[in-house]
Amino acid sequence: MDFQGFVEKDFAVFEIEGLEPRMDALIANVRPKLTELGNALTPFLTATCGEEMFPHVAKHARRTVHPPNDTWVAWAANKRGYKALPHFQVGMFADYLFIVMAVIYESPNKTVLANALGKHERKVLDLVPKERQEQFYWSVDHTKPGGTKHSELGKNGLKSIAERLGTVKKSEVLCGRFLQKDDPLLQDGEELVKTIEETFETLLPLYKMAF
Repeated sequence: MDFQGFVEKDFAVFEIEGLEPRMDALIANVRPKLTELGNALTPFLTATCGEEMFPHVAKHARRTVHPPNDTWVAWAANKRGYKALPHFQVGMFADYLFIVMAVIYESPNKTVLANALGKHERKVLDLVPKERQEQFYWSVDHTKPGGTKHSELGKNGLKSIAERLGTVKKSEVLCGRFLQKDDPLLQDGEELVKTIEETFETLLPLYKMAF
């Protein structure tokens, strides 16, 4: 694979005003890269997860007024869609690339994961090696950038996420790694793919807990 990585121009699309101009730039500059990533990482995820995985690149088709603030490619064990299932994602906001495992509000697996987070608290808190815990984040809203660092989550933070996931209809959870847009790693396609694969391997136990 000869993936080239991401450059400043790719993140700059989120500064473009207006739905059509921003979508035109996304389609021209970013979507081909996400499609390439999707196809390239599918065999790895299929082997890692032990079931066939399918890539889904965001189309933002429902938008009629507001331009998207982020975009992504997601992988799930369903050819037709990913939102109802636990899934992996690589995507970007204006300031960073995210590499995450997600269970969003449309998924009935929320309660399964909520129970698992409570039952396997120590395993979840030890999910990320100590030297990388500053780079991993938890989020409870996939539409908003940012989140809580894994190193700062603690038992109370995890308990709060689990309780919300099990009781609030629109709840969701994402966990993964953020790479700032000026990180040189983003422009090294080969090393970036390796980092994505390593991140997904780290998140695999969390993914498995959601079933």
